[in-house]
Amino acid sequence: MAGGSLDGLLVVTLEQAVAAPLCSARLADAGARVIKVERAEGDFARAYDSVVNGDSAYFVWLNRGKESLILNIKNQEDIFLIERIISKADVYIQNLAPGAAARAGIGTAEMRARHPRLVTCDISGYGAAGPYRDMKAYDLLVQAESGLCSVTGTPEAPGRVGVSVCDIAAGLNAFAGILEALYARERTGAGAAIEVSLFDGMAEWMCVPYLYQVHRGRAPARTGLTHPLVAPYGAFAAKDGKQVLISIQNEREWADLCAEVLDKPDLAADPRFSSPERRVANRAVLDALVAACFAHWPRDELMARLRAARIACGALNDVADLARHPQLRTVRYDAPSGPVEVIAPPVIHDGGGPAIRPVPRLGAHDAALRKEFAP
Repeated sequence: MAGGSLDGLLVVTLEQAVAAPLCSARLADAGARVIKVERAEGDFARAYDSVVNGDSAYFVWLNRGKESLILNIKNQEDIFLIERIISKADVYIQNLAPGAAARAGIGTAEMRARHPRLVTCDISGYGAAGPYRDMKAYDLLVQAESGLCSVTGTPEAPGRVGVSVCDIAAGLNAFAGILEALYARERTGAGAAIEVSLFDGMAEWMCVPYLYQVHRGRAPARTGLTHPLVAPYGAFAAKDGKQVLISIQNEREWADLCAEVLDKPDLAADPRFSSPERRVANRAVLDALVAACFAHWPRDELMARLRAARIACGALNDVADLARHPQLRTVRYDAPSGPVEVIAPPVIHDGGGPAIRPVPRLGAHDAALRKEFAP
């Protein structure tokens, strides 16, 4: 994507960790100028690890294309500086601890009152209202509070989703909300105040288990690598011991699986398996039939057979397999400790991706920004 659809927009963000940095990284990828305000020790995600040539994996992923400015929000001169920057900005994002920005005099409500065209975005753990509003929140805590852990894992024990899904959901929700507000501003001339929380984002993702709980009195059970509501849908061992996952979503696919892969066309009409709910009710018997059949072929041969029958399937890969996956797209850009290759942003514009700018070292733009926004 040459240039960027958000070229010319100025974004100021008091951010740390994952959710807000992901949102502002998307804005930067789209061409916006993003000024990242950091404390003297930097965004604490800079020190999560040192696996990328000495830099943090999270930080190099989420902070490309930004300018780093060190400020102390307890210092009045620094507060005056950030107020001057915000006065020129289109978007102001913050995900500091609950109430911290407001106590410093740079809360989003006050900034919106001064600058009606400003789009503001508060990202928090639990939102601005309700009994949990002042609680700190991190990804695993919200996975647990939202019930996600209760439907993740094996029948024996709940589990954590292995990536920061609550943070990621919040960051993408914030990005979408900001884009909506900017589009509305083009028509009305007025900015907007956006609020996004980790809890709300993950609670909304939990809508299907919630509806089962409300309407049937119980949530779907934890089923590991199978689907609690669809069968056959899960992992099966091939002859060489490698795992293959399949997903049967409708009756046509079920009939094709029986006829073209299992070599049991009459199985499709078996009363135990003749509807989605019956297949789920008789999952143990069904899975045993599928497993016995799949054990006849090595994984590559089995997957070729499944693809020929138009059955959705996939290999149970590990991260090493992902790193060499033939479908994986990557991008390369500079980070403080050297160049890094990262998985590419998922949206492709007109056949290409954004022009990725470097990850800033801490305070890299202090002098230039203080001069540009001097009184």
